[in-house]
Amino acid sequence: MYSDKKNILQLVALLKAHEIRNIILCPGSRNTPIIHTIANHPFFSCHAVTDERSAGFFALGLALCTGKPAAVCCTSGTALLNLHPAVAEAYYQQIPLVVISADRPGAWIGQMDGQTLPQPQVFGSLSKCSVNLPEIKTDEDEWYCNRLINEALLELSHHGKGPVHINVPISEPLFQFTTEELPEVRMITRYQGLNIYDRQYNDLIARLNAYPKRMMLVGQMNLIYLFERKICKLLYKHFAWLTEHTGNQTIPGIPVKNFDAIIYSLPEEEQLKLIPDLLITYGGHIVSKRLKQLLRKHPPKEHWHVAADGKVTDTFGSLTTVIEMDPFEFLEKIAYLLDNKNSEYPKQWEFLSKKIQQPNFTFSEMAAIGKVLQALPKDAVLHLANSSTVRYAQLFKIPDTVEVCCNRGTSGIEGSLSTALGYAWISDKLNFVLIGDLSFFYDMNALWSNHLRGNLRILLLNNGGGEIFQALPGLKMENRTHRFVTATHTTHAEGWAKERGFDYQAVHSMEELEQALPAFMQTEQQIHPQFIEVFTDKAEDVRQLKDYYHSLK
Repeated sequence: MYSDKKNILQLVALLKAHEIRNIILCPGSRNTPIIHTIANHPFFSCHAVTDERSAGFFALGLALCTGKPAAVCCTSGTALLNLHPAVAEAYYQQIPLVVISADRPGAWIGQMDGQTLPQPQVFGSLSKCSVNLPEIKTDEDEWYCNRLINEALLELSHHGKGPVHINVPISEPLFQFTTEELPEVRMITRYQGLNIYDRQYNDLIARLNAYPKRMMLVGQMNLIYLFERKICKLLYKHFAWLTEHTGNQTIPGIPVKNFDAIIYSLPEEEQLKLIPDLLITYGGHIVSKRLKQLLRKHPPKEHWHVAADGKVTDTFGSLTTVIEMDPFEFLEKIAYLLDNKNSEYPKQWEFLSKKIQQPNFTFSEMAAIGKVLQALPKDAVLHLANSSTVRYAQLFKIPDTVEVCCNRGTSGIEGSLSTALGYAWISDKLNFVLIGDLSFFYDMNALWSNHLRGNLRILLLNNGGGEIFQALPGLKMENRTHRFVTATHTTHAEGWAKERGFDYQAVHSMEELEQALPAFMQTEQQIHPQFIEVFTDKAEDVRQLKDYYHSLK
């Protein structure tokens, strides 16, 4: 029988999955549930050492002799500090050592409870990775705990070997041992490149070819990559390719970009037919919350993330494999290794994508965005501010050759304008900035500089506040709340724009928008930068947006 503590069960099951067999067990009461669970499983080779300082070095000896990681488990308090010399030696000698420390719940640290001190990160820079496990009460806790343990154990041999620290808070009662078996747990594997001489490589390709429903989801990428025509032919037909405008031209073919609208248009039973067996991701953030929710609720059988940094990025809660290499090198390698079976899965997505009609809004924020995007020059640069702007832009098509920039790293509203101005200052192309009022006025000092050229075009969408908050599902605001949440205002940019040398136009109707666009979209660089401020009604913007989505049903 094993401990009932779920974080301990996850830990022990993953130690076994990662084949960490040799465990040094130091005496104590707080770590008794860990000791009991490890010592009673036949996989582990357990060694008792009373002095933690000696135990740490004993573990180093085991790791040196076997060439494999060894672990040492201690109780809470100063017992952990006695492992510091061994951790330092492991770090500088690059020996894979796992330090497992039991701990009190965080609420009792610094409250004069026995054997307590701040244990997370106690080894500082001498540990390659330090994680503090949650006590598991929800499914999200369990996913988080599993991910943290995988991260720590993978770091034992990532870019050189070394020690890691796993801190395990354990609440009382400590001594309940009624669990009959260790749980089946998700083990995350990391491939550092694809080595054709590695047997694991063959297993990876076999799994790749075994799944009939394969999706390639591309997040934000700040580049344009030109695939060889032969590679395009080999790759494209095997996957459903999904991306957003922020993915830029990084796909060997025509991607599905309106997947957010597709998902909304379908009942749940039809959505389930679109869930991939294998999800492969590369690039950065995905804007669509709807897609993230769908793939988290109905996870694929496997999720592989391909990234040069090899970090564990578990966006959808189902990550199984990290492939540490340049994504385009990965694609060019697998292109020659894919089987020739035809799959209907990509055609499903393409068919549904073509069924979604382009929206036809009357005068609104969305209409203004659509008009500009449909008229973009082919070699322009498009800067999308965060919040509503980047989402509304996804409703419309843009030329594949347009480069799209957006601060999606943290998705904050600050700095969108400043970033665009920095880019435009040294760019030879026309730079179009689409920005909402809150984002613009938050960063309006960006215009307080001499870094303004005639290649800059700013479209300011001003509806007197953050209307996107009014469209949030389940949020019903009273008047007093509304003022604070949406930051209502009556500010306009005319004076500031003219002061800074822009040719400024105010727009209050579709007719005025049509009249303002020719000068704004002119492909020849002008003497002065251009500025259009579009004034719309918040309630009308929200109504039209909701009506559009309802029409998809």
